[in-house]
Amino acid sequence: IYLLFVWVFFSGLIGRSWAMVFAAGGFKVKLYDIAQQQLTSALENIRKQMKEMEKSGVLKGALSAEQQLALISVCTDLKAAVEGATFIQECTPENLELKKKIFGQLDLIVGDNVILSSSTSCLLPSKLFTGLKHVKQCIVSHPVNPPYFVPLVEIVPHPETDPSTTERTYALMKKIGQSPVKLNREIEGFVLNRLQYAVISEAWRLVDEGIISPTDLDLVMSDGLGMRYAFIGPLETMHLNAEGVSNYCERYAEGMRLVLNTFGPIPEFAGETVQRVNQALSEKIPVVPKVLDARRKWRDECLTGLAKLKTQMKSD
Repeated sequence: IYLLFVWVFFSGLIGRSWAMVFAAGGFKVKLYDIAQQQLTSALENIRKQMKEMEKSGVLKGALSAEQQLALISVCTDLKAAVEGATFIQECTPENLELKKKIFGQLDLIVGDNVILSSSTSCLLPSKLFTGLKHVKQCIVSHPVNPPYFVPLVEIVPHPETDPSTTERTYALMKKIGQSPVKLNREIEGFVLNRLQYAVISEAWRLVDEGIISPTDLDLVMSDGLGMRYAFIGPLETMHLNAEGVSNYCERYAEGMRLVLNTFGPIPEFAGETVQRVNQALSEKIPVVPKVLDARRKWRDECLTGLAKLKTQMKSD
C-alpha cells in the first residue's frame, strides 16, 4: 500500500511526523511537495530523528530505522505521486482556499478506491470537500501535534462520506499504532480543540482576574489534572471519584452547577493580560528560536517517555 503526503512550505512538521508514523507501521510512503529542497531537508530531518530514536530505544514499529527510511520516497510530480496510492494524507497549512485547490487537483486524478484525508485542525469537512466528485472518499484525520509522539487522531466525516471510508481510515490508524476516535458528525473545533479551548478560556479568566499567576496556573494542569488525564478522561474520573457516574452526579451536580454559573464571558485574548501571560512565560522560556526548540525537544522526550510508560502499563 502506498501513502501520499502532500506538502508545502511551512507544513513540514506534521507531514514529516505522519511519514514517520506510516513508515513505522511498515507502509510505503511518498512525500510530495512542489519544492525539491523542502523534500531534501525533510528526508534529512526524518533520517536524523529516526537514528536518534533508534539509539535511545524509542523508535516505533518492528522495523529498523534503515528499513523504515527505505520505505519513504519523495516526488515533485503530483500525478506520479498519486500513482499506486490508496490513502492520501494532506498536510498543507490551515488555509481553506489552498486546501480546496489541492483537493480539487487530486479529485481529477485519483481513482474510486483512494481515501482523500486532511490533517486540518479546524476546517470543517463540508467546507473542504463539498462539490468534489470523490466526496464519498473524503475525510478529516486530525492528528495531535506531533502525531509521532501523541497517538490521538480525530476522524471526522463529511455529511456525504461513505461509512466504508470512515471504517477503512479507522482501521488504518489502528494498524499504524495511533488512537483513532470517530466523530459521528462535524462540529466547529472537532472534540480535542473544543475541550482544549474550554480549558484555555477558564485558565485565561483566572489569570485575568488576578486569582492565580500564569506559571502557577500551568502547574495546576501539569502537576494536577494533567497527571490524571494522561491516563483517564474526565468521564472516567467522575466514575472513579465516586461509586460510579450516577453517584458522582448525585453528590456533586449542585456544586458543579454553582461553580459553572460563575464562569465569565468568552475572553477577548487581547490587551494587558496577553502582555502579562507572555511576560511570565517568556521569563520561563525566552522567545528565542534556540530556546524554544530546546523546550520543544524536551517536551517530545517527555511525551516519548510517557507513551512508553503507558504502553508498558497497558501490557502489565
